[in-house]
Amino acid sequence: MTLAVLGAGVMGTGIATLAIGHGLPVIMVDLDEQTLGKARGQVRQQLRLATLMGSFPSGIATGELTVTTDIADVASVTAVIESITERPELKATVLADVSTVVTQGTLLVSNTSAIPIDEMADSVARPEEFLGIHFMNPPYLIKTVELIRGPRTGDAAVAAARSLLSTLNTKVVVVGDGPGFVINRVLQRMINEAARIVQDGIATPEAVDAVFTGCLGHRTGPLGTADLIGLDNVVDSLNVLLDRTGDEGYRPCDLLVAKVKAGEHGRKSGTGFFEHGGTR
Repeated sequence: MTLAVLGAGVMGTGIATLAIGHGLPVIMVDLDEQTLGKARGQVRQQLRLATLMGSFPSGIATGELTVTTDIADVASVTAVIESITERPELKATVLADVSTVVTQGTLLVSNTSAIPIDEMADSVARPEEFLGIHFMNPPYLIKTVELIRGPRTGDAAVAAARSLLSTLNTKVVVVGDGPGFVINRVLQRMINEAARIVQDGIATPEAVDAVFTGCLGHRTGPLGTADLIGLDNVVDSLNVLLDRTGDEGYRPCDLLVAKVKAGEHGRKSGTGFFEHGGTR
């Protein structure tokens, strides 16, 4: 079994780490050579961290990572996971391209945060082979995923996805299709409201997250989670949800938009709602 991962960003490298740590060879595709170069180092670091935390089974050789800018290099893989930025038009283009490169019967997956699967299925050559798997960040530590079955997803694709996720020692929760599915339909609204509370001067980011961790038992509060996801990704997901539900509660608040415009994207940029020069 060989896995292709499209996109060498935060989630792409995390998914690649998960697969490589379970012995699967991975071909990672990105258009930017510099991003691919950084991705190699990021995967090595994540492999060390995950190994120290006991995330991988013992006695399994690490899979090989290959990086490329040519999508044609994934023609013979067993499964493809698309994990590029949350922009519908970009995802549609990438999924259309890769679906014509791989052979019939190849599992095609999107790691979208919020875009309905059936909407993206219009772009692929064989919609019955397409579904969503929403990995949480970091995927090598969080061992449960949403598996989103679209209206046109076939039984064979669901079975193939279950087999892949079993190999990755990942628990599956099957959910139906719709904007944001389960996690992000709730989480992104919560992040937006938490940011608005800070914007309105009701509480500091530290106080917001302390209430969630101390009173509700969350491991990380909504704003710490937002920094981990990436505030740019949060805003993109909120816009997707706003456009597809018409619910004004998903309109990104001014503080989120301002932080993204200022380049304050969270952990990956070093600052967001919190400073990330070291481990928070």
